Amino acid sequence: MAKKQWSDLTLGQRRAVVIAGAAEVVLTAAALRDLAHRPAADVRGPKPLWVLAFFVQPVGPLAYFAKGRR
Repeated sequence: MAKKQWSDLTLGQRRAVVIAGAAEVVLTAAALRDLAHRPAADVRGPKPLWVLAFFVQPVGPLAYFAKGRR
C-alpha cells in the first residue's frame, strides 16, 4: 500500500489534520506556560523532565495537566 500524500486526503481529512495539529500546539504552549509560571514546589517531579515529556505528543501535556500539578 502506497503512503498517502497530502493531495490524496479529502477536504475533511485535511481539516482534521490541521485542527489536531493546532490543538497539539495550543496544548503544549499552555502546558509550557503553566510550568514556567508555577513554583517548583507545586509541580510533581523535576521541571526539566516535564519539558522533555511535552515532546511526547499529545500524552506529555495531558499527563502534566492530569498528574504533574499539585
